[in-house]
Amino acid sequence: MARSSAPRHAIDISEEDGVRYLHFGSDWIQGAMRIARPWSLELDYTREMMAGLLFEPDPQWPKDILLIGLGAGSLAKFIYRNLPASRITVVEINPQVEFAARQFFKLPDDPQRLQVEIACGADFMLGGRKQYDMILVDGFDPKARMGALDTEPFFLASRARLRDSGLFGINLLGREKGFKNAVDRLRAVFDGRLAVFPSCDSGNTIAFASGGAPHSVSLDELRARAETVRKNMRLDLRPTISRLQLAHPLPDGRLTL
Repeated sequence: MARSSAPRHAIDISEEDGVRYLHFGSDWIQGAMRIARPWSLELDYTREMMAGLLFEPDPQWPKDILLIGLGAGSLAKFIYRNLPASRITVVEINPQVEFAARQFFKLPDDPQRLQVEIACGADFMLGGRKQYDMILVDGFDPKARMGALDTEPFFLASRARLRDSGLFGINLLGREKGFKNAVDRLRAVFDGRLAVFPSCDSGNTIAFASGGAPHSVSLDELRARAETVRKNMRLDLRPTISRLQLAHPLPDGRLTL
């Protein structure tokens, strides 16, 4: 299932209107950084991938975070800057991507809090036992394919690596023909505890699943936590809540995973 050798695609950097982009030898954008605000989340789907913060009231959560796919390091940098109690492990298959993230996208060099493992994400997930509070998956090849990261064995291994209160988040391409099958696999593996957010303008669709203990949050709680995140992290997730409310019926005004 997994592929342990590093891919041989090109790593390209471009800049336009104050934003630096990462490409894997194609026009697909694999990461972006506004040069004047290197710690911010430039792409809308990366902002939405942090919506898991709305499900947990503990300000010290999550303690341990696993990121599958480094890209330009946007999520890793945001978490490093805004969640100082968190320890971050990033799994990236291509060592050139780590080099680019450090050289061109200001990825911090702090192995005490931010470790980068050069490995296949599927191999890493299947080959270890350490559990995490949050797992975020954002891994694509140059043709925007997820490969082994979109399979039942990978999702089962991901669930096993979550703590009971943990959350699993994944970036999917909602306009691709395999999207529905991926959602069906996730729903089956996580026993239906799944929320699929409406697609962003880019076509990226973020889904969150609960690993064990259900998460149930009222709309009022979501809005209050979004306001706290906005004030403390300069990340506005209020539009995400509005889009979610319009796209999905929320029984009794609650979102439950």
